Amino acid sequence: MKITLLEPLGIPAQVLEQYKARLEAKGHSFTAYGDKTTDPAELIRRTGDSDIAIIANNPYPAQVVEAAPNLKMLDVAFTGIDHVALDACKAKNVMICNAAGYSTQCVAELAIALTIACLRKMPDCETATRTGGVGGPLRGREICGRTVGIVGTGAIGTKTAQLFLAFGAKVIAYSRTVRPEVEAMGVEYTTLEDVMSRSDIVSIHTPNNAETKGMISKELIAKMRPDAILVNVARGAIVDNAALADALNQDKLAGAGIDVFDMEPPIPADYPLLHAKNTVLTPHVAFATDESMLRRAEIVFRNVEAYLNGQPENICKL
Repeated sequence: MKITLLEPLGIPAQVLEQYKARLEAKGHSFTAYGDKTTDPAELIRRTGDSDIAIIANNPYPAQVVEAAPNLKMLDVAFTGIDHVALDACKAKNVMICNAAGYSTQCVAELAIALTIACLRKMPDCETATRTGGVGGPLRGREICGRTVGIVGTGAIGTKTAQLFLAFGAKVIAYSRTVRPEVEAMGVEYTTLEDVMSRSDIVSIHTPNNAETKGMISKELIAKMRPDAILVNVARGAIVDNAALADALNQDKLAGAGIDVFDMEPPIPADYPLLHAKNTVLTPHVAFATDESMLRRAEIVFRNVEAYLNGQPENICKL
C-alpha cells in the first residue's frame, strides 16, 4: 500500500527512517513531507493516491477527503479528531485511527503547571524580578487543601486528578461516564453546576464535539467563585472565552491558565483573552514534549501496521 505522512511528527530523522524501513521491508511505499500546510490544494496533491494518510493537528477538510481516490485509512497523530472532516470520511468509508494516550502525562502536567503559575502569580513575579521589584505584594496560594473540579474524566482528566490528589487537593468531578476506578481514587462525582460553584480550581478535559462545544458557558462561568481559577488544556471551543475574559477583567474570577483557544495560534491581536487580567497563556503546547512525540510516533506507526495486518487499533467512532 501507499502510505504518506503529510506533515512532520517532531521526531528525529533517524527514528523516522527506521519506521520507513519497516514498512518498505514489507513491500509498502512510504513518503514523508517535512513541512506543514493548511492549503487544501497542496493537501490534495500530497495525499494523491495514498491508501493511508498520516496527519497531526492541521485541518483535513472535506474537499481533500473527497479528492483522494484510494484513501482507506486516516491515521491522526493526535488525540482529538475535530479538525478532520468526519462526515466526508464516513461517506467515503475512510477509517480514522487516532493516537490516544500519547499525551496523557504531558497534558496533565501542563494543567498542574498552569495552575501553579496562576496561584503563585508567576508572570507578575518574573516581571517584578526583572524590573527591580520585590516579592512582598506577590503572595501566592497553594494547591494543597483546595477543591479541584475536573470536567471530563477520560485518560487525561483522570491523570490530572491523580496529580492534584498528590498535591493534597480534594478532587470532585463531572463526566458523562462515572468511572469506578476514579471514585476509588477518592474523587467525588457531582453535577457540572456543582463543580463550577464549589471548586477553587476548575480544570477542563473534555473532547470538542457537538455536545461539549460552548459547554462552559457564560452562565456557568458566573457560578464560579471570585477567588477561583479556570484551566483549559482541552479544546478552546468548549469554553465561552469572551465571557471568560469579561469575568477576569471584572474581577469575577481570580485567574485562568489557558493552552487552547477558538483558533490555532497565532492568535489574532484583538482576541479577548490576550487582553484579560490574571491570565497565563501558552500557544497550544500541552501535547508537545520530547517524550510525547516519540510515544506519538510509536502509536501512529503501530496503527499503520495493525491496519495492514487486518487488525486495526484506536479506531474512532464516526
